[in-house]
Amino acid sequence: MTSPRSPLARPFPLLPQIAGVTPHVARAGYKAWERTDLTFITLDPGTSVAGVLTQSKCPSPEVEWCRAALVLGQARAIVVNAGNANAFTGARGRAAVEVIAARAAGQLGCQPSDIFVASTGVIGVPLPIDKAEAGLDAAFSAAPCSWEEATNTIGTTDTFAKAAMTTAVVDGRTVTLVGIIKGSGMIAPDMATMLGFIFTDAAVEPAFLQAALSEANRASFSCITVDSDTSTSDSVLAFATGKAGNTPLSDAEDAGADAFRAALSDLCLQLAHLVVRDGEGATKFIEIAVTGAESDASARTIALSIANSPLVKTAIAGEDANWGRVVMAVGKAGEPAERDSLAIRFGDTQVAQGGLAVVGYDEAPVAAHLKGQDIEIGVDIGLGEGSATVWTCDLTHGYISINADYRS
Repeated sequence: MTSPRSPLARPFPLLPQIAGVTPHVARAGYKAWERTDLTFITLDPGTSVAGVLTQSKCPSPEVEWCRAALVLGQARAIVVNAGNANAFTGARGRAAVEVIAARAAGQLGCQPSDIFVASTGVIGVPLPIDKAEAGLDAAFSAAPCSWEEATNTIGTTDTFAKAAMTTAVVDGRTVTLVGIIKGSGMIAPDMATMLGFIFTDAAVEPAFLQAALSEANRASFSCITVDSDTSTSDSVLAFATGKAGNTPLSDAEDAGADAFRAALSDLCLQLAHLVVRDGEGATKFIEIAVTGAESDASARTIALSIANSPLVKTAIAGEDANWGRVVMAVGKAGEPAERDSLAIRFGDTQVAQGGLAVVGYDEAPVAAHLKGQDIEIGVDIGLGEGSATVWTCDLTHGYISINADYRS
């Protein structure tokens, strides 16, 4: 993490250990950097797993491996490689994943299918198997590390370590959820975002864990965008060790199921917001709330059209109250919209309504709002009851600087 720290960064939280989860890090040397870049997190026997993975038609072999392993619902470890996405690498890439899973399984005395693998970084370069093996061997003998060390190790262009926690009461017991995530660019998730890993000591059956994670994803990771680009490697995995001792959750009707779902949703939203706050070159955190659409799905499409508009994002970067660009983004979304029913606000100030600028509209409070770091844009389509909220960041010269020489 050598780029200047994002002005939207949040401090790393104080995170508790999760019983049954032990993180380790090592340096495999995937890039010419002096930092750890391989994370090996072991999970006690009996750990359940669920996941949401990229819908990209060009997924990495790690994504394909995890998709197959998730069917079995059990996990003993996750291996994360940073600096090399191992995507679009053919048979050599697949072989690297198989070697990593087999080597970790041999260390833990389990099946390769119990090992989950994720990689992030440059696309099109096969993951060096020799470096992966040496990095794994170093991780096997490394002392357990802190959550912050593990989080820093999974990062690439991230400027700060991103993590969060929540708790819930399930079956009379307090269960804890901890999540770590990396992501800064190539963020327009079509399921989840970049690489995120969630750990809980709750006892949760795999099918219910999957349902809860999928539900949480829809209102969090799938509602953020930095640059409209979806990664080949997006993966969010949730692991439940069962060490809290509660009666395993297996159904939405179980006592404590609602509390667990709410905690997981809260955790995912915290993590998703942190990714946007570390958007490459970002100086503004932008919330876009669309109401009055014909359906929730229509509202989400319109909101993402606004959030992904380079013209909207650069206007916000320049602190320019150019609400006409919002009108443009609504109109191009391809969803039902009526010009003369449209209303737009910046912060608490209504700027346009009924197809016109608000009579007597004073731009001063909007200009003041845009000088802050947290920006709110509200759009009422005026046609129905559909609503959606998405989050994005502004588009600055910093984004170009980071991505113009990403491989060097």
